[in-house]
Amino acid sequence: MIAAPPEFAPIPARERLLALDALRGIALLGILLSNVASFAGPLAELSEGIDPTLSGSDYGLSAFVYVAIRNKFWTLFALLFGMGFAVMLERARDAGRGFGAIYLRRSIGLLAIGLIHAWLIWAGDILVTYALSAFVLLALRSWSGAGWLKLGAALYLGTIAYLLLVAAALTVPGVAQGDATDLARAQAERAAEVAVYARGDYFAVTGQRLRFFFESTTRGWIMMLPLSLGLFLIGAGLARTGLIADPRRHRALLREFVRIGLPIGAMLTVASLMIDSAPSLALFSASSMLAQTLHMLAGLPLALALIAGVLLLMQGGARWPLRFAPAGRMALSNYLGQSLIATWALYHHGLNLWGRLSYTELIAAAVALFALQMAASTWWLRHFRFGPLEWLWRAFAYWRRPAMRIRDRD
Repeated sequence: MIAAPPEFAPIPARERLLALDALRGIALLGILLSNVASFAGPLAELSEGIDPTLSGSDYGLSAFVYVAIRNKFWTLFALLFGMGFAVMLERARDAGRGFGAIYLRRSIGLLAIGLIHAWLIWAGDILVTYALSAFVLLALRSWSGAGWLKLGAALYLGTIAYLLLVAAALTVPGVAQGDATDLARAQAERAAEVAVYARGDYFAVTGQRLRFFFESTTRGWIMMLPLSLGLFLIGAGLARTGLIADPRRHRALLREFVRIGLPIGAMLTVASLMIDSAPSLALFSASSMLAQTLHMLAGLPLALALIAGVLLLMQGGARWPLRFAPAGRMALSNYLGQSLIATWALYHHGLNLWGRLSYTELIAAAVALFALQMAASTWWLRHFRFGPLEWLWRAFAYWRRPAMRIRDRD
């Protein structure tokens, strides 16, 4: 590679904000638990709620994941993405260094990794959506923190408001709702997807991933792009206040996030469950749309409460969140690693465990996998500065090969 421009370089490990790393690690665990059902089942699932066909511990764990984890931890990760952007931008400005070209290459690199993930590893990728939102985030880098917060709230809440209007429209007589034809089509799509994952070779699975990407993922961007960009901007705006860099000074605000965010998030979640605990994606109706929207909305106040709670605990001397920091520093490597291991274990071209594990066994396997990732990340970072994919991503962003081993110099 060509020589690096002198204006900007990766932040040394000793200067990293451990709170962000710890929160990323916690978010990574939540995302894995949320993704379990999608690893072991079709992405074109008929229900995103509590699976009513389960019983015993399977049903209990399905309920726990839906109530406590679903929509909370990808929201948390999106907020942290925005916070990381603000921290990088602020440090570049403080040092009088360039930022735009490097963050542009960083976003292009993330897009490339996301496409590889979505097309060749697992169709449930979120990185492409994040990368596309990051391009807009970069274009807004000259805005103030207040401007980021206002636009972020407008995008996020505006999308939620649109979904609520759709739910209201579905109550009007004559407005088309899901019917038996929609259900039959969804069931056929589900059966076709299951057949490929359970019995197809790698090339057949790749074809299914590509179909899902171009038919479903791209269509979902209509909602996911404004939602993710809104969360990025809210996270960036909060970081601009110094919330992460100096949480002690913002202790009152953090307490308010916990005091207000927890009950609001809990009430929205309970309301969603009371309306429909297993909202259908095929038989779309006013109730299922309203339940899904309220459940989505609950994610933001609960994610903010979790961020605030962890920061307050660390300010109070708690050290347990730091156990998640190594996994958080290697979030990209661990995220793709989860997909590689899960698809290899479950799909026909791997260990072919598709359909052979109960939901309880899947959750237990996910917890064990994350525990191994935490241990492996801790060991790796004793010897290396970055995770393997983080190193590749940084090399492309900074246009040079950064030193990998701790004992080496850049």
